[in-house]
Amino acid sequence: MSNYVIDGGNKLFGSVKVDGAKNAILPILAATILNNSTCVLNNCPDIVDVRAMVEILRKLGCKVNIDGSKIVVDSSSINTCSVPEKLVREMRSSIVIMGALIARLKRVEICYPGGCEIGLRPIDLHIKGLKELGVSIIEKHGFIHASAQKIIGTDVHLDIPSVGATQNVIFASIFCEGETIIRNAAKEPEIICLQEFLNSMGAKVFGAGTNVIRVKGVDKLHDTEFAIMPDRIIAGTYLVAGAISGGEIELTSVEPEHIQSVIGKLNECGCNIIVERDRIIIKRMGVLKAIDSIRTQPYPGFPTDMQPQLMALLTICEGTSIISETIFENRFKHAEELVKMGSNIRIDGRTAIIKGVHQLTGATVASKDLRGGCALVLAGLGAEGRTIVEDIKYINRGYENLDLKLNMLGANIKRID
Repeated sequence: MSNYVIDGGNKLFGSVKVDGAKNAILPILAATILNNSTCVLNNCPDIVDVRAMVEILRKLGCKVNIDGSKIVVDSSSINTCSVPEKLVREMRSSIVIMGALIARLKRVEICYPGGCEIGLRPIDLHIKGLKELGVSIIEKHGFIHASAQKIIGTDVHLDIPSVGATQNVIFASIFCEGETIIRNAAKEPEIICLQEFLNSMGAKVFGAGTNVIRVKGVDKLHDTEFAIMPDRIIAGTYLVAGAISGGEIELTSVEPEHIQSVIGKLNECGCNIIVERDRIIIKRMGVLKAIDSIRTQPYPGFPTDMQPQLMALLTICEGTSIISETIFENRFKHAEELVKMGSNIRIDGRTAIIKGVHQLTGATVASKDLRGGCALVLAGLGAEGRTIVEDIKYINRGYENLDLKLNMLGANIKRID
């Protein structure tokens, strides 16, 4: 088990480049199997989840080469439709390979996905959407057996705008006869990035970023080279790091439009934020103020993946803040760990009431999921004394060398393996 040892109290200063987006690269890696050829992907983060998806591709028969932030996938040699159970149970995002394999091989065998235990994340919307496309699905003994001789374009209405279900229906429809229309589709920037990638291979996908996406079937796809968008959650995390440490941080290679909801909340706290085309600077200006109400919502609302990090900041903001978590019912595990550091947090169902304290104090805390673990690191940056964040395997799923990058800004973090 690896831990972070953080000596808090250092103000952070300097510039940091935002890595490629975890939630964009994973479905794009799954989509590389569609072209039966070669894809060159640039700006890829070196994180555990990416390595797991690469391993899935290799187990399917793909040839994958990694050179720094470049990943080259040759999917021409795929030889199985059975996705390895162990890898799928480690990472929820692996489920999007289901639609891609149905499109490419007309069948797939896959188990139910795993990942961070932040609440129920059923895949019934994925299955319902695929069934509306005419896919035959049998669920038995924890596995899904899906097949379709032909995909006929149709209208698919998602009960909620699920990102994964939107992606799976898009994938399954790439070679459909006619046109598939996805209504109440997810509008996240990662969907737009996926559309751009697919269309760079010759697909015909339109409407990403709106709640209606159209997929016109094509006969085949071709080679492509593509750059992954910057990670909006990592960008938000660095902004909170600047706020909680009291320093001044510049973010480069960032897309400010993707994190307007986060920038807005940090402005409410009293931070001074300068926004340029692909650059953001954050300065903490004196005592930070509480935020009356934060409610997590699908994009463009405040992202659930930034809720833990913002909570860490709110623990030291003057006044009382209220967070309503509407996406996942079990995403306050970090709160009890923050209390160990001297915070004043009360949980009532899906609502957290945070009364700001003057300062947090270092403690030994446990990382229980990806974003919650990162929130504890941020809290440690601003705490007095030493904080030990235990079991950082979850953090490594979404952040590349988080300790090294924060140290470059002036933090004092050691990784103990």
